[in-house]
Amino acid sequence: MRGQTHRYEATLVWTGGTAQAVPFGKHDRSYDLLSPGKPTIPGSSDAVFRGNPGRWNPEDLLVASLSACHHLWYMGLCAAAGIVVRSYHDAAEGTMEEEATGAGQFVRVTLRPRVTVAPGSDTEKALALHHAAHEKCFIARSVNFPVEHVPVVEVATA
Repeated sequence: MRGQTHRYEATLVWTGGTAQAVPFGKHDRSYDLLSPGKPTIPGSSDAVFRGNPGRWNPEDLLVASLSACHHLWYMGLCAAAGIVVRSYHDAAEGTMEEEATGAGQFVRVTLRPRVTVAPGSDTEKALALHHAAHEKCFIARSVNFPVEHVPVVEVATA
């Protein structure tokens, strides 16, 4: 199979504009993220950076992207292995360090997927597939910080 190139597009529209001058640091940080045929994602900066806490911020979206990518790969690998997943819940958390200059970077993201599989499932294989999912996740392969996994696999009660 030959490699393919895929393109993704997003449009950001700032929604916080006013007709009046606003002092430095006091501007509204609200925006909408748009992509054809998809729901709009309301965004802002993190509340600690004077953003709207009720909107998604770039840091939330990065952690969510890593979690979602891992989940999608994991579910596909389980299906291919004949493992029936009954539930999947991930409490992902990212750590970003801010420098004195105001610049910063993520230093780690930890995924904590809690998976319940059907009775009779191979729980060792289900646990091992988290490693395989990490190795294949497009987003995890694209970041320059560690993405750690603390998975739990449980068997559903009959």
